[in-house]
Amino acid sequence: MAKVHVCNVVVLDNPSNFLNPFQFEVTFDCIEDLQDDLEWKLIYVGSAESEEYDQVLDTVYVGPVPEGRHMFVFQADPPDTKKIPPEDAVGVTVILLTCSYRAQEFIRVGYYVNNEYGDAELRENPPATTQFDKLSRNILANEPRVTRFKIDWGGGGTTTKESDDECPYLSKQSQMHASIESNEMDSANSTGSLQEPPLSSIENGMNHAAMEVS
Repeated sequence: MAKVHVCNVVVLDNPSNFLNPFQFEVTFDCIEDLQDDLEWKLIYVGSAESEEYDQVLDTVYVGPVPEGRHMFVFQADPPDTKKIPPEDAVGVTVILLTCSYRAQEFIRVGYYVNNEYGDAELRENPPATTQFDKLSRNILANEPRVTRFKIDWGGGGTTTKESDDECPYLSKQSQMHASIESNEMDSANSTGSLQEPPLSSIENGMNHAAMEVS
């Protein structure tokens, strides 16, 4: 049985300029005291072609964690633009929020990210060199995709996939190296909810979208 349940994720400052920091407000329940830290990572998928373009934007260690409900804001700098392939800078990609305990990942939440020029003329006639300061970043916060893993919370065990909510996300990929797989999304999963139990509410606002999860 999982000892940590993510209760709510709010994407802050969204939409935003591409060069602004990412901000996620994360709320989670811990059903008993944890002696070791929870390791949260934010990963930007630079290209569907290879995970060598993945960028770990930041890693946050939370803990030791006592029993109860906890909330923190995970803020991370934008990706290093020099490490993004030019052909993948504009368009749709993915941002991943993961959490691990004792080096065992137990949840991964993925979001589509749409990067496009805010100016209509630049959209019609994109410059040869990407102008990142002119790009608008829109995280599709109401369409999360989740993979959960069973882990040994006592340490020393193996990790196995428990459940997931799959989605297609970019063309040409052979397999989503970050566990968001390129299969046609089943209609039962079309809300993008974190199931177990089903999503209780999705709220959309001008600057954020809230997601109730288990």
